[in-house]
Amino acid sequence: MVRSRAETVEAYLGEAQEGQRAALARLRALCRAELTGFREVMAYGMPAYERDGTAEIAFAGQRQYISLYLMRPDVRDAFAERLAGQDMGKGCLRFRDVERIDHDLVRDLLRATAAMPGPVC
Repeated sequence: MVRSRAETVEAYLGEAQEGQRAALARLRALCRAELTGFREVMAYGMPAYERDGTAEIAFAGQRQYISLYLMRPDVRDAFAERLAGQDMGKGCLRFRDVERIDHDLVRDLLRATAAMPGPVC
């Protein structure tokens, strides 16, 4: 997906690629369930989750994969062993096969993020 101009997460999901829409909706549900005290916003053309005005998590449907942006280096470092076998960019976890998203890993990353504030990159 090219950078979205959607103003709401619902609109963002509505314009997502058919093959990614359900996976993106499930990521959203996980974020909403685990990131208590965070505010869901649209930032930089993707759904993001802010605490005290700072985005710590975001996700996006790309042309060939879904990205989960982990903007907390302390959380990435704490999960280095579990993330070692994953398709990682500098600050994002890429899921090329929506059927193989490790939702347990995502849930654990979200819980660690929600547990306490930390530095964002």
